Formats: sequence, structure tokens, C-alpha cells
Amino acid sequence: MHCSKKTMTMPSILDGIERPPPSERDSHYKPGSIKRVKLNNFLTYDAVEFFPGPRLNVVVGPNGTGKSTILCAICLGLGGQPPLLGRADDARLFIKHEKDTATIEIELAPLKAGGTVHVLKRVIDRERGSENSKGQGASLYFINNHKSNLKAIKELVKSYKIHIDNLCTFLPQDKVGNFSGFDKQALLVETEKSLSEDLYDSHQLMIQLEAEVKASGNDVQSVQATLQDLIKQNEKLERDKQLMEERAAAKERIELLQKKRAWLFFEEKRSEAKELKERKDELKKLKKEADKAVKPLAEKHARLEGQVAQIKSRHATLEKKAKEARKAFDDCNIKSEKFQDSIDEEISNLSTIDAQQRRAERDVKKERDRLQEIEEEAAEYPPMNELEAAFTESQLEIRSIKKKIDDVRRKADSLQEKIDLEAEKKKEAVEKLHRVQDEKKIRLNKLFGVAQHVKASYEWVDQNRKMFRRPVWGPVATEVQPQNEETAAYLENHVSRATWLAYVVECKEDYNLLYREIREKRKIPINIITTPNGKLVANQRMYSEERMKVLKKEHGFQCYLDETFTAPEAIMAALQTRHNVDKVLVGGEGVQHSIERKDLVEFLSSRERHDTRPGKQASCFFYTHRGTSYKYTSQPSRYSGEVGTDCSQVGPAKMLKPGTDPSVKNQLESVIRSAEETIERIKPEIELKESELLKLNSQGQEAGVKLKNAKRAKQDWQQHDVKLRNQKDKLAEAEENASKDNNREKKKSKMKIQKLMESSISMTDMAAKAHNEFMKTMSSLTGLKMSEDGLSDSLRKLT
Repeated sequence: MHCSKKTMTMPSILDGIERPPPSERDSHYKPGSIKRVKLNNFLTYDAVEFFPGPRLNVVVGPNGTGKSTILCAICLGLGGQPPLLGRADDARLFIKHEKDTATIEIELAPLKAGGTVHVLKRVIDRERGSENSKGQGASLYFINNHKSNLKAIKELVKSYKIHIDNLCTFLPQDKVGNFSGFDKQALLVETEKSLSEDLYDSHQLMIQLEAEVKASGNDVQSVQATLQDLIKQNEKLERDKQLMEERAAAKERIELLQKKRAWLFFEEKRSEAKELKERKDELKKLKKEADKAVKPLAEKHARLEGQVAQIKSRHATLEKKAKEARKAFDDCNIKSEKFQDSIDEEISNLSTIDAQQRRAERDVKKERDRLQEIEEEAAEYPPMNELEAAFTESQLEIRSIKKKIDDVRRKADSLQEKIDLEAEKKKEAVEKLHRVQDEKKIRLNKLFGVAQHVKASYEWVDQNRKMFRRPVWGPVATEVQPQNEETAAYLENHVSRATWLAYVVECKEDYNLLYREIREKRKIPINIITTPNGKLVANQRMYSEERMKVLKKEHGFQCYLDETFTAPEAIMAALQTRHNVDKVLVGGEGVQHSIERKDLVEFLSSRERHDTRPGKQASCFFYTHRGTSYKYTSQPSRYSGEVGTDCSQVGPAKMLKPGTDPSVKNQLESVIRSAEETIERIKPEIELKESELLKLNSQGQEAGVKLKNAKRAKQDWQQHDVKLRNQKDKLAEAEENASKDNNREKKKSKMKIQKLMESSISMTDMAAKAHNEFMKTMSSLTGLKMSEDGLSDSLRKLT
């Protein structure tokens, strides 16, 4: 960076002023006054050391010479943090470009003469602390060259009554707006804090006591009113006491009456119990007399019940015997009928033996004729060895064609696998590319992580877009698409954070609706920009075409900032209106050379011939030098007309940072192109293999038909041979049946009939015996039944 300042000098006119010696000058410093400030590699300074005076100190110089840098160093050196300055949120941003560390050393006047002189030192290291911690761990602290910590530094500074967080005692340039927003009360409080903590505490105590006095109410009227209220409350309590006493007496009388009632109830029940006992004794006496009169009848009843039980037992035995006799009778009848059926069947067989002989002789003739027909048919078939040869030849041909088909199909499958593999690669690459290209979603998620109110407001807007008259855009950071990371850093640095988080509407009605629903009803902080009808107004460029050609050709500029990104027309109009992105230049490595050698700033500040406005014009441009990006601004003074410049390093983009490295996109696009080329190259080879397969399949079908015919002929010959053997077996069986001895069969049948008839007669005799036993048992059962009925009648009469 070539815009830093090496030393700081006083005007030559002051060189002749006589200064007191150091010992006398030190006696004039108040406790806590800054006696010395030493900086190394801090913002624009390489190495510098200041010696402020004991009273008023004024730092004078043009814009961009490092005046505010001194103020920043004092704040950070006394333990302050970057947010107090309103310039940055990371202490590492105060390190000079291309340097690794920055050092701030501040010497304070002692609290009393001859006391300890404290030298505070803060070392900021670019390599310490994480990126997300905003440099909180990037600093080392020392007190008199002894390592310390931030807490000790703050306690020491507080002991000197230095308040760098009080805008009345320390007012950075970027915090002037906050200071002007104080009301009278807030300004008084901050002034008291800056003067004395005791003064502030006393004031707060007075405010508290005044509030207590106002709230105490210690006046006569208030006390009298309170007394009257207490008297009325006491009278009411006396009445309540009397009623409670009367209630207690009533409860005692109720309890006494309840006890008397229980005693009367007991006397009544005791009289009833006595009468019931006397009645019970009388009934027992009557029962005893009745038992004596009934005893003879009971004995007779028991005797009759014993006889009835004996008869029932005898009856059950006879019933069982009758059932057994009946079953034996039924079984014998069934067997006898079966024997009779067998006899009838065997007689029928005896009568058909002759008919079977005649039938067997007819069957022999029939089977012999059928055998002769089959033998004549066999003469028409070719020899089996010829059929076998034709079948084997067809099989070999089929195998040869199948092998060729397998080879071709294997090659085609291999080619198809390559195509499928490339297609899968292409599909995966396309899916990844789609995810990578969804920059808006990626940025939204980033914004939601750092600003929850953005998430709440976006969800409401996204769900209620139909309520608006025209499109609603935003947040702005999600709507722009920078060309690369470098231009994203330029754009993010130039446009304020408030604009990046803002929404853009195209009409006043939509502005009112969004403001009412989000800020008023839901209390969500939101910035809204209106671009009428969402149209981009064509503005005149900062530089004419002729000057722009010179800037591009001789000074290394490339384009305007609004040409380095794309965005909807309404977003572009908002950025041009708010931040003049159409007037900011973007350059490359050659810009730094033009700044140093060609007086580029003077060239940009001078107005062109057609511009008749007086004075010089401001300019702003971004450029890169040795891999680092910078922002350079020039602004003419309203008073002197001299041009002041400021050059600052541009850090990497955060909100506009692309979700994915561009090289990843290029790699995915390369994979897609390679896959498509491979597929197109393999497709003709697959078509050729498919053509070969069609030809081989046709040949295979013809060979299959030949094999099928040979196989059918072979099967027909085999079936006919089986038919011939079966026919011979049938003829042998018919001849065997016709040659049987019928007389022996007749004799055997007659003997069987005789045995069956003997068995049938025996079964009939056994059935007759069982029937007689059954009838005898039934007669005995009838007699027992009559006796049982008589005894039952006698028992009924006794009862």
C-alpha cells in the first residue's frame, strides 16, 4: 500500500517557539493525561511517536492524512473495542496492509507526583483469533512491559477516571450522529459521569428520594382519612365478631340435641329387641312338640325311600343288559345281511365266467389287428440314427449362433454400461450444478443466521405477496449476482449494510402496507426503498465516452461498478439512487501505476470541457494491486478547494460471497460436457451391435425352427416305439386271459358260496338267541317299573 504516511511534522512556523524543559513540562500534566503515543504498522502509519502537551492539543491536516487514526489508536490502546469507533467490528482491520501485527503504546501521567508511570501496550496479531470471533482473541495486552489482560487494562484506565465509552469525553467522528440524538436529561447524565462518579451517584440518590417523598403521603388530611377508614373497619369487625359468637352457641345446642336424639333412638330399638326375643322362645317350644309327633312318619318314609333306591338300582342293571342284548341282535342281523349280499355277488360271478371267456377271445383278435396297424405305420418313419444326426446338427448350429449373440450382447451391454455410467455422472453433476447455482437461497440462509429479524420479515413477505399491488424485492443482498468474488467484495464494501438488508417496493401503497405490517404490528426493524414503478432512469455517466476510453487504455480501468453485477431493474435503480454504483469505476493492476506516476487523481478530479460547473469533482474507484483490493476516494474541500484522498483496503465479501467456488462450477460443467461427448461417441457403436443382434436373432429363429422340427420327429418316433411296445404287452395280456381254466374257476366259486351260506345261518341263530334274551329282560323291567310306581305313590301320601 503506497498511500501510508511515514512521519508526522509540525509547521515550520512553530519551530522557533521556546518550550519549557521536560521536567517542568511534566509537572503540568494532570493525572491520567496522555504523555506519549507510539504506533507501529497501525492503519496508515509505519512507525510514529506523538508527545501531546499537558493542556489543549489540536491535530490539523488535510483529509486522509491520519488525524482520525490517532483517535482510533488512543481508543484501542486504552482497552476500547472497535464498535466504540463506529468504523469496524474487528480489531485486525486496523493492522497496516501487508503487515502481520500492529502495536499501540500509550504513556499516562501518574496519579500523584513521583508515583508510578503506567505505560499501556496493545499488540494486534492478524493470525490470532478466529474469523467468526471478530478479532476478540487477536490482541495481547501489557502494563509496563508485563503481560496482562483486557480486564486489568480497563480497571487501570477507570482508576485514572478515563471514560472512553462516554461521548461527552470521547467523541469519534462516526459517533457524532449518536451524540446529537441525546436529549437534555441524557446529556446531563453523561456529563455527570464524565465529571465525577460521586456527582452522578448523588444525583441519582436525589431523584430516588424525591420520588419517595412524593409517594409517601405524610400530610394531616391523609392521616385523618386513614383514621376514619380504620374506625369504619373496626365497627364492621365488631359486628362480625358478635355474629360469630352467636353462631358458635347455636352449634353447641345442635350438638346437644343430636346426642339426645341418639339416646331416644337406642331406647326404642331395645324395646323392639326384647319383644322379638320372647317371640323366638315361643316358636322354639312349638317346633319341639311338632318334631315328637312327626317321628314315626319320618321312619316309615326313610324305609320306603330305601326300597325305591334298591328298585332303581335293579332297574339300571336290567336296562344295561337289555341294551347289550339289543346291540348283539342288531350286529348279528347286519353280518347276516352282508353274508347274503356276498352270496348273491358270487352267484352272479359264477354265471358270468363263460361270458368272460368269449369276451377275452374277442379281445385277443382286436389287439392283434391293432398291433399289425402300428407295425405298418412304423415302416413310414426314417431310421432313428438319421433323426439323431439331424437333431445334433441343429443343436450345434443353435449353440454357435447363441455364442455369437452372447458375444455381441456382452459388448453392447458393456457399451450401454458406459453410457449409463456417463449419464449418471451427468445427472449428479447437473443436480450439484443446480444446487450451486441457487445463490439466492444460499444468501438467504446466511442472512437468516446473522439477522433473525430478516428471516421473520422475509417469511411474512413471501407468504403474503398477493397482498401487494406490485412486486416486492429483497432483501437486496439476495437479488444481485456479482460476476466474481472480487466484484462482490467491491460492491459489498461500497453499499451500506442497511441497504443490503432492505426491501424494495415499486409504489407508495406497497410501502405503507409493508411498513404497517412489519414495523408497526410486528415490531420488526426493516428498511424500505421505493423505486417508482420499478423502472431504471437513464442517468448521464460520470465520464464521457472519450474520457472513459482514455481511462481504459492508459490507466487500467475496465468498467463502471454497475456493470460488474446483474440485478432486477428495481434493485439496480435503488443502488444507483442510494449509492451511485453507476458512477464508481473498477480497475485492475495498472491503476496503482497511474496513481503514482500519471497523477490519476488530478485527472479524475478535473471537469471535462462541456461541464461548466466550478471547482473540481469527487471520484471513487476500486482496483487491485499485487493480489489485494483497494477503494480510493477523492473529495474536494468546500473551503480550500483542495482535493483530499482516502485509500482503504477492501476485505473479502461476506453477504455477497458466492455460495460455491467458481472453479467448482467450471468443474461440474466440464464433467457434463465430457459425459455428453462420451455418450454421443458410443451411441453409433451400440446401434451397430443392435443391428448385428437383429441378424443373429433371425438366424437363430431359423435354426430354432429346424431344431424344433428335428426334435418333434425324434419325439414322434419315440412315441410310436412306445405305442408299439404297449400294444405288444396288451396282446400278451389278452392271450393270457383267454387261456385261463374256467372249470377250476367254477369249482372255486361254488366252494366259496357254500362257506358264505354256512356263516349266514350261524349268524341268524346268534341273532335269535340275542332277541330272546332282550325280550326276557324287557319283561323283568316292566315288573320293576310297576313296583317303583306303587312305592312312589306311598311316599307322596306320607309327605
